[in-house]
Amino acid sequence: MSDGVLPPRETLAVEFKSDLKRLPDHELVEAIVCMANADGGDLWLGVEDDGKPTGLHKDHEMLAGLAGLVAARTSPSVNVTVDALDVNDVPVARIRVPKAHSEVATQGGLYLRRRLKPDGTPECTPMLPHDRLIRASTFGLLDASAQPVAGATLDDLDPLERERLRQSVQRYGGDRVLLELDDEALDGALGLTSRTPEGRVPTLTGLLLVGREPSLRRLVSTHEVAFQVLSQESVRFNEFSRAPLLKSLEWLETNFRPYNPEEELQVGLFRVPVPKVDLGAFREAVANALIHRDYHRLGAVHVRLQDDALVISNPGGLVEGVTLVNLLVTEPRPRNPALADAMKRIGIVERSGRGVDTIYRGLLRFGRPAPDYSRTDAQSVVLCLPTEDADLAFLKLVVDEENRRQGPLPVDSLIALATLHELKRMTAEQLAERIQRDPATSKRTLEALVETGLVEAHGSTRGRSYTLSASLYQAAGQKAAYTRQMGFSAIQHEQMILSYVAQHGQIKRGDVMELCRLDEDQAWRVLKRLVKRRALAKTGERRGAFYTVPNPS
Repeated sequence: MSDGVLPPRETLAVEFKSDLKRLPDHELVEAIVCMANADGGDLWLGVEDDGKPTGLHKDHEMLAGLAGLVAARTSPSVNVTVDALDVNDVPVARIRVPKAHSEVATQGGLYLRRRLKPDGTPECTPMLPHDRLIRASTFGLLDASAQPVAGATLDDLDPLERERLRQSVQRYGGDRVLLELDDEALDGALGLTSRTPEGRVPTLTGLLLVGREPSLRRLVSTHEVAFQVLSQESVRFNEFSRAPLLKSLEWLETNFRPYNPEEELQVGLFRVPVPKVDLGAFREAVANALIHRDYHRLGAVHVRLQDDALVISNPGGLVEGVTLVNLLVTEPRPRNPALADAMKRIGIVERSGRGVDTIYRGLLRFGRPAPDYSRTDAQSVVLCLPTEDADLAFLKLVVDEENRRQGPLPVDSLIALATLHELKRMTAEQLAERIQRDPATSKRTLEALVETGLVEAHGSTRGRSYTLSASLYQAAGQKAAYTRQMGFSAIQHEQMILSYVAQHGQIKRGDVMELCRLDEDQAWRVLKRLVKRRALAKTGERRGAFYTVPNPS
């Protein structure tokens, strides 16, 4: 038995259970099912609700069979890990509960889930039918958008919306094969209807895309879109729509355009539009919110234009397997695959499923900050698109490079240029965090930019760093900025070295390499300059050499 440290309080992932009167097996199993159907976590047996350890009942002092009991009384079996611990000399058990990747029930068929109450404390509640549907769709076990809608008939589909769909295929460059199909074949190709023993029935996708508005209100009551314009805390526009998705998208864009002023930048023979919000990014972000929202949850998709950003939010968190740290690189995992596929074939969203790249590109090429998903939580996805003034010099260099290569810059390259523009100097490791890839991949991205002349490399091996090239600063009329940046880095290295010696008494070349992220030659040169200026004195030779503050003579 080893010593343990109790968490300070109960949370979504921490549960305390008293065992003074021997916790009944069914209560223990129910608590474990609750945690497995949430995010998993640690159940501490032998601890009171207030966090005071009071010990295990004598029947639970032998913990060897506890994991087997839990596995036998859960369906599918939950495999827990049980550790015997001492907390303040009191024996307790820590039961580690993994997050289940499907719905878990007790052997008696009881479905439970753990959630937080409004005051932030956790509770265990029954999983209602809609809760189970939400969980199944989150894990990709159920495509709600492909399911027939109870009570819906073919009369709930609107011929005018089918015509709007066909026009959208032409407008957005969708799959032109769809234009050759009659209504029934079109419905089948896009999954707008499903065949049942009673005949064809509209699916959720069908109602959302070509349903009559009264039918949508009656049969899909969770569907709603809001567009708001806020200016210095006053509301300039605030309207809601329950129209089918294609009509809603047109309504949003029509109302958004007057608030999206556009100027032009002359680049050679071309005039490049410079909007407040890139329309491609706007369409992709709004369409993604409508496609990936959870249609089992109440709440509108909100599109809100604020003074400093366009904020788009939708009910339902990120689907299982998608996180804020892999958003750029994970494989597409739509919550509503049938709806997503239909929207791709119509041409509304990226056919590859990499719509997030379109959103990033729509901001970064204008020199604006990257999209911000940081306010996303388990209940909603929140996307913030900054609307600060475009950096026209940065846009010009991007457009020039895209014209040279006759195609758009890869998103990783855009992120690299934008980060260099922000940080002035960067390593491959720093870029790896921004593009959510490994350092080797980020280094290849940077070296490719070096070959184009957009970026300069400094040093080699471990200490290699990168800056925007002198030619870019010159083209932007910022020659002094380039000289200042290059000069500052050398001065900063010297100051860092002298500060290190002041603190530790001496420094070696290897210390300099690690401290300043320089290679061996660079470290040797900066130390040589300091010795020449008599800021440092060298003792020893080669590997054994070290540097100290010289004695005053």
